[in-house]
Amino acid sequence: MDLDAFSAVHSAAWDRLAVLVRRRRLDGAEADELVRLYQEVATHLSTVRSAAPDPVLVTRLSDLLTRARTRISGAHDPAWSDVVRFATVSVPAALYRVRWWTLGVTVAFLLVSVVAGWHVATDAEALAAMGTPSAQERYVQEAFASYYDPDVSFAAMVWTNNAWISALLVAFGVTGVLPAYVLWQNAFSVGTTGGMMAAHGELDLFLTLIAPHGQLELTSVFVAGAAGLKTFWTLVDPGPRRRGAALAQEGRALVTCAVGLVGALALSGIVEGFVTGSGLPWWLKIAIGTVALAAFWTYVLVLGRRAVAAGETGDLDVDRAGAVVPTAG
Repeated sequence: MDLDAFSAVHSAAWDRLAVLVRRRRLDGAEADELVRLYQEVATHLSTVRSAAPDPVLVTRLSDLLTRARTRISGAHDPAWSDVVRFATVSVPAALYRVRWWTLGVTVAFLLVSVVAGWHVATDAEALAAMGTPSAQERYVQEAFASYYDPDVSFAAMVWTNNAWISALLVAFGVTGVLPAYVLWQNAFSVGTTGGMMAAHGELDLFLTLIAPHGQLELTSVFVAGAAGLKTFWTLVDPGPRRRGAALAQEGRALVTCAVGLVGALALSGIVEGFVTGSGLPWWLKIAIGTVALAAFWTYVLVLGRRAVAAGETGDLDVDRAGAVVPTAG
């Protein structure tokens, strides 16, 4: 298709539609004309996309049709169906697409934690660096367990802290450096604390207090870190897509991941605030944490696999995100 000739033939209709969209008041004939031109330009956009997908023209027509549709139907107020679709399609699709990155982050985190913990538990100098013997004793015998007192304000504090860590991983994921640093810092902290507890014969206390909430809490942090690192890798290797378009798509999907993690972190905060420090048997606490983690992965793997198979990515739809040129590969 000769794009210049096509544009020359139809530009008058496009310009007229743009004029009607900008006009504050329309009479009956102009309103009918607006609807007719909207349908006509939609056909033009479809033709351009299939025959000669010029990015400039596709973007121009997409933007024009979006404004015309808003003028015809009015501003769109999100309905419950939008919320349900976001929660059951967009979020699980975005989380499912980073599942292998999440697995890699999980393995690396656990490896750093175990090595750091083993070093502190078996090396006298490393243990001494954790504080004076009396300070270690107070922490092991009193401070660590007392930290988990059941309380609404404590649950809110935990959720806020974890949400902040995840937000850092999401916001600065494209740097690649900050997600790696934050994950390493947290892995090292968890490992050295566990190593100190083990050196004082309280490894079982450490595990029983960490396991109830830590399964879902740490998984949420792993997902946030994985999403951030995936965005960084998109900058390094965008594949067949243009780098700018690839970053925009992955960045919007990353925000979808972040919104989805709000619910997971809220649930882990509730478990940490009301289950971990409660008087329930230790096995029941761990079982509750395991059920919460299983529910999260069931949500991601079942709904996410279905959504991705249907072509969902967690990104906005074409009308809101803007059209991009199709690429092979």
